Amino acid sequence: MKFTRLNQYFDMRSRDDLKGMQRPLIVFGLLSLLILAGTIGFRLIGHAGWVESLYLAVVTLTTLGSRDPASDSATMIFTIIYMMFGLGLFSYSITTLGKSLIDARYRILWRRRQMLNRIRALKDHYIVCGQGRMGTTICEYLARRKKPFVVIDRNEEQIKELIQEYDWLCLAGDATDDNVLREAGIERAQSLASTLGSDADNVYVVLSARMLNNNLQIVARASDDKAIEKMERAGATRVISPFSSGATKMARFMLNPLVDNFVEVADEHDSDLELVDFQVTEKCPYIGKKLSETDMRDLGVIILGIRRENGERLIPPPGSAVLLEGDSLFVFGHAASVGQIFNLGENST
Repeated sequence: MKFTRLNQYFDMRSRDDLKGMQRPLIVFGLLSLLILAGTIGFRLIGHAGWVESLYLAVVTLTTLGSRDPASDSATMIFTIIYMMFGLGLFSYSITTLGKSLIDARYRILWRRRQMLNRIRALKDHYIVCGQGRMGTTICEYLARRKKPFVVIDRNEEQIKELIQEYDWLCLAGDATDDNVLREAGIERAQSLASTLGSDADNVYVVLSARMLNNNLQIVARASDDKAIEKMERAGATRVISPFSSGATKMARFMLNPLVDNFVEVADEHDSDLELVDFQVTEKCPYIGKKLSETDMRDLGVIILGIRRENGERLIPPPGSAVLLEGDSLFVFGHAASVGQIFNLGENST
């Protein structure tokens, strides 16, 4: 029931936004029809030329005429009727168009339209649902690495602040709404992170996202083990529990107080480092080669582990390990070096 009311609210708001954008066009169309009617009237009744008829219609309507267009009784009557009906509409049209140009709501609608156009141009981008502390951290991480992403959050004021401060691509809406996810380009997206405050909302987002894009990588936030199980069943690729992972990290520091986390230290001093999962496909030139025979070390990356398609794990992998199709390599190195590895896998034939 909650989601139905929210969906109805945002559907109504979208229709109101559309009406707000169309109103100036409607007023401009009515004004054009009024001038057209005056032109035809002066042409048929006053027997003036088309250009002169258009001139008479405009100067009569704006009350700026430089001469009297009435040369006979019929033309006089038409001019009176035309001015009585046209002057009010003309004044209303000019006032409405002027308000539209300076109205803050219209400017917001115009920026929203521009935002949607920019989002429609995206491909293989990332979607972050929820702009709390966790969502903000994810967005900052993606921004530092110059990755394209879209933020979805219900708080319109916060979305406005993000646009003004960071110029991020943002949508004010409910991430559980399929229409909002489509506006964010979920069919073309590469990955989605759901960091909403409620486990129920995150489950709903995961389920909706999986139905809209079966190939999407989905990472979700959960508060307990039961929620983790539900999100995995709903289609999440990975589920993160901040409390559980944070407690585990604290326990590790308790057991090893003098040992810093290497990834954290490296990331603090060199944000260009990446730890990624590289899939060995049929086009990869490394298939059938031993790990020691590849040029990965020369490219500046380290293979931390190999996960076979049958579930076998090699951590750390020996140099004699033969790479097979379907293997997943855990690659660590600079972003440029990691990018070279991915380019080899994509461009090889």
